[in-house]
Amino acid sequence: MRFVALTLGLLVAGSAEAQFRLPSIDVNRLVDTAKNVGKATLEIDQKDEIAIGDDMAARLLGAAPLVNDAKLQQYVNRVGRWLAVQTERPDLPWQFGVLDAPELNAFAVPGGTIFVTRGLLAQMKSEAELAGVLAHEIGHVLKKHHLKAIQKSAQAALAGEGVNLALKDRAPAVRDKLVSAGTELYSRGLDKTDELEADRLGVVIASRGGYDAYGLPAVLQTLQGMNAEDSGLALMFKTHPAPAERLEALDKMQPTLERYGAQPQLAERFAAEIKTAK
Repeated sequence: MRFVALTLGLLVAGSAEAQFRLPSIDVNRLVDTAKNVGKATLEIDQKDEIAIGDDMAARLLGAAPLVNDAKLQQYVNRVGRWLAVQTERPDLPWQFGVLDAPELNAFAVPGGTIFVTRGLLAQMKSEAELAGVLAHEIGHVLKKHHLKAIQKSAQAALAGEGVNLALKDRAPAVRDKLVSAGTELYSRGLDKTDELEADRLGVVIASRGGYDAYGLPAVLQTLQGMNAEDSGLALMFKTHPAPAERLEALDKMQPTLERYGAQPQLAERFAAEIKTAK
């Protein structure tokens, strides 16, 4: 499996005090993809989308290892892949993992790799809540939010008559601009419209999978009730709209929430599966 291949040699344990940081992406594959394309335009097919996502996933794994619990990882993959087959892109090599980081966050990279942190998982109370979070991240992949943001940033950084030639020659200055574009994406987050769209998709995908539609809103309510000054929430709050704003937007889906709000939450199964992660 690609998931296993990505982790080999990359899961380097750091000290418990080390802060979880998102490094810049490896853009070599992005340069390779772009070098034969016209100026300021990066056309990326699914194969290249997956390759770029592999590079980004490897970097995330370099910042924080997976939780060393095979049963937990298998469980999260079962839930995630079940949700993924409910979508229009079931053929992607979907893979899901729990990062051993105390911060509360979740990440998606192009091509179908999704991570949730141990810290966020510990705040959940049911499988429906897990499904809601994973479905939100799946929504980002379906709509290629991260890929489009990288393309947009790269185009702005590399715009000019000589961009194609510069990419072909792999000029250091161009690579530096691409690295900066990728780093900025993870430090500032996606556009608010992308996050709110992923919330809406998350509710729909989780509902299609047979889960209580209120799973994602329940997680947002938990986040809303936490101390915004908590260092574990800093990146989440910096890169996402405020939970109150997200909940207000989801209120517009009230008919859907009510229609599918009686579907299973599976709280007991969830508690049994994640107990070793807390």
